Order: sequence, then structure tokens, then C-alpha cells
Amino acid sequence: MAGCPKRFVHGVGMTKFSLDSIPMAVMAHEAIALALKDAKKSMDEIDAIVVSNSDTKMNDDRQRHFPSVLSSVLKRKMPIIRVPAVCGGGGAAFWSGLRLRYKTVLIVGVDKVASSTTPLVTREIMNASENAWEQDEGLIFPAANALVAQQHFTRFGTTHEDLELIAFKNHGNGALNPKAPFYKKPVSMEKIKNGPMIAEPFTLYDCSLTVNGAAAAVISTAPSEVEVIGSGLATDHIAPFEREDMCVWSSTIEAGKEAFAQAKVKQGDISVAEIHDAFSIVELIAYEDLGFCKKGEGKDFVRSGVINLGGRMPTNTSGGLKARGHPISPTGVAQIVEIVDQLRGRCGERQVKGAALGLAHNVGGAGGTSIVHIFRKVAG
Repeated sequence: MAGCPKRFVHGVGMTKFSLDSIPMAVMAHEAIALALKDAKKSMDEIDAIVVSNSDTKMNDDRQRHFPSVLSSVLKRKMPIIRVPAVCGGGGAAFWSGLRLRYKTVLIVGVDKVASSTTPLVTREIMNASENAWEQDEGLIFPAANALVAQQHFTRFGTTHEDLELIAFKNHGNGALNPKAPFYKKPVSMEKIKNGPMIAEPFTLYDCSLTVNGAAAAVISTAPSEVEVIGSGLATDHIAPFEREDMCVWSSTIEAGKEAFAQAKVKQGDISVAEIHDAFSIVELIAYEDLGFCKKGEGKDFVRSGVINLGGRMPTNTSGGLKARGHPISPTGVAQIVEIVDQLRGRCGERQVKGAALGLAHNVGGAGGTSIVHIFRKVAG
């Protein structure tokens, strides 16, 4: 990859994503321990750590110097840097770790947001998008993304039934994931259709679930069974209405172009994908912006069933942010955990047969930052 040495994923691990109020240091330690065990490595073999967590009032641990916390928890004096990018923090941390000039790097995403009150979480999360005076008038994340959905409906004939298919798919997958809060709790299409209205046209089932959790990955220049072959990151104006087209998220387009160019593969080569679905419309638009279909044809791509388990490119097999949960900073790393597990054939009932190439797409804010990574299963 341009700008960084060849990298392989040696191990991944994550906590269960839940509403449990557990200290961030404890969650981070659990995810790190699982990733190290998976990689068959000790902390002595880690040269540097990149961590992402939200530096806001949402975290009732009240700690603004988490790298030093990790140093205490892991009993190591070493380079530990923090990379914040709100909902895209995990992906940005992984992107940054790939570019460090160390042999073996540990990536960690951890956040504790579900333990705070809804008004506090809403206000603090909104610091990732729009301006404070707009938030006070009601332009919070569900409303901002609902405006994007309305534009897509008007221009391209997309319907709420198309978004319902995404929610149904992701809840079905999440019911097969032991790390997800909806494990063994599938949600019927009838319940999705009759969900309470949040922000027209969004109902409850168009919105991701706020949870607590941590996820980690060990990467190295030493060969392993999963190689990182593409890595792109891009930013855009912070508010969708500031852009030339609300239905085009340029940060995703640019990050995707960079990742695919580095990987030297095409969209049709991808076996399995984790797409950022903070809201159902975000997943649909991402299919267009990543080049899996043309602009305006996301609805047709969804209706075709290609993204379902058993389809050509199963997407959000983990349950996605919708049903696996969205703990903010850990989300991007959790997506990578799922892709790596899929390429290794370790996903049980939700396993994609013959998965060889995987893509992870992570977004910070309402398209303000996008990160795309492409992974390949190494033959033999």
C-alpha cells in the first residue's frame, strides 16, 4: 500500500457490545487480551498502540488521557497515541496504525456511551456534526440523516420499504452473532414496519443501537493469513447540506477509490462487507458511493438480495451498527474483527462460504470522515 509497509492482521478480539456499565479500562483490557491470544503474541511483542475513544462528557469514567491509562493497565512504557474521529474513530485508528514504522502494532477502540442519559449522549454525539445552534433547533443526527433520506426518496424513487429490507437483514444477522445485544433475538418484518416514528421517514428500526464495548486488532509486517491490501481515508464538509449533493458522500467515494486502487481489485471481487449503517439510508448510499452500483440504484441493489446471507456479497454479517450495536469509537475496529473472522471461516451460522476478499467501511459524523479498508485471505 502507498505510504505504508505491507501489513497483515495477526489477531482480533472484542467484548460483547451491550448496555452493561463497565469501566473503559476493563473493556479495553478484555479486547486486547482476546486479540493477543488470537495472534499468539504477548504484550512484549507489541511495538506501539493506537487507541481511539470519545473525549466527551459521555464517558462517565471522566478520563481525558486514555493512552496513559492503557500504559498503567498494560504495565508498559511504549508509544501509545490516540486518534479521535467520533463514529469513524476505530477505522481512523486502524488507518493510522498501518502507517506507523513499527513491526507490530496494536489497534484499540473503546467507548462507554450507553451509560449516560439520552439528552447528554444526543448533544455530545452531535458535536461530530452541524453547529450548536442547529442542534438546539432539532437538527440532531436522526433528523440530519432523515433529510438525506428524503432527498434520495424524491430524486431516485427509493422507498421506506427499501430501508426496511436493510434493517431486517441486519437484525437477522445480528441474531446469529454472540457478541451482539440482539443475539438469538431476531426482529420480524412486521415489527420493523410498525416501528415508532423518530424523524420522518425514519422509524426506530432505521437507527443504530447505542452500546458500550471495545474491539482490538494486532497488525504486523510479518506474514499471516489475512493481508491488508487497501486503505483509504478522506474528509468532507461537516454538514450534508453544505455539500453540492446531499445524496453523495464524497469522503466515502474518495476513501473507496484509494482503497480499491491500492488493492488492485474491483467491487465485484468483494466477498463480504461491513458497511457503516448508523442509519439505514447510510448503508444504501454507501453502496452507490463505493461503486457497487450507480448513483440512484442503491434501492435496486438492496432489492436484488445480493447483500443477504447467501447472496453474492453478504453485508453486515455481524448485524452492523443496527443490530451489533454502535459504541462510537470501537465500531470501525469491530467491523474489521468481523471481516477477519469471515476470511478465516470463524463465523458459524453467519459464515460466508468461500470468503476471500473483505471490505470495511467506517464513517465519522454524517459523512464528515470516511475510512475504507480491504482485506485478502492469503492462499495456503
